[in-house]
Amino acid sequence: MKIKLLREKIRRLEKRLREGPAKLAELKRRLEAAEAVKALSAARKSAARTAAALIAEARKKPPVKRAKRKLNLSPERRAQLSAAMKARWAAKRAAEANAKIASTVQDFTVELSPQPPEGEDAAL
Repeated sequence: MKIKLLREKIRRLEKRLREGPAKLAELKRRLEAAEAVKALSAARKSAARTAAALIAEARKKPPVKRAKRKLNLSPERRAQLSAAMKARWAAKRAAEANAKIASTVQDFTVELSPQPPEGEDAAL
């Protein structure tokens, strides 16, 4: 290798070694600054969330319970309504029972596929 090339390579290498620590220090400073900004932003967001939750909690109103209205029924009318409701419930239970029975019967039925009579096979 020529002396001139060797001197040039050595000069470049020395320059790179001198700049290396400076570049490394600069990158470390940038990293620290970015981490500080991120931590500050996270702290701000956390404080904002806490404040918003406190405000929302303060604004909540307790649910108002409405008083249940008492029906003013005569004993005869009360008995009549009771009988009507019992009849409806019985009819509903019967309809459900019938639906269950119909579905189980339908599950067990076997459908036969239509087959041509034996005499027609020969005609084709």
